[in-house]
Amino acid sequence: QVPLVESGGGSVQAGGSLTLSCEYSGFSYRSGCMGWFRQAPGKEREGVACYDSDGTTRYEESVMGRFTISKDHAKNILYLQMKTLQPEDTAMYYCAADSRKCQYWYAQNKLKSSRVSFWGEGTQVFVSS
Repeated sequence: QVPLVESGGGSVQAGGSLTLSCEYSGFSYRSGCMGWFRQAPGKEREGVACYDSDGTTRYEESVMGRFTISKDHAKNILYLQMKTLQPEDTAMYYCAADSRKCQYWYAQNKLKSSRVSFWGEGTQVFVSS
């Protein structure tokens, strides 16, 4: 396992923006899937977005149109740009990675945390109303 290091979390008012970063290393991640999940207190970890090895991106319905996932291949950083944040976006956000393609993370058309191979430690996002 190689480290995934998240940063960029913080507190913001509703309607605000934040950009999360995930620094990674490891050859296998370049050909596999990377993504973001989040977990609110008392809730299960849920998928947010994923970035496949061919550049294909997918988003869960709750963040579609507000969040953008991207990758800087030269710097080995995965980003999650979050706009129009709402209190329900408050959660610990985790960077996820796998040597397999993103399709392996999906079941019943939703990202499944149980299928992810590697995790970062997380970065906290708090959105106040």
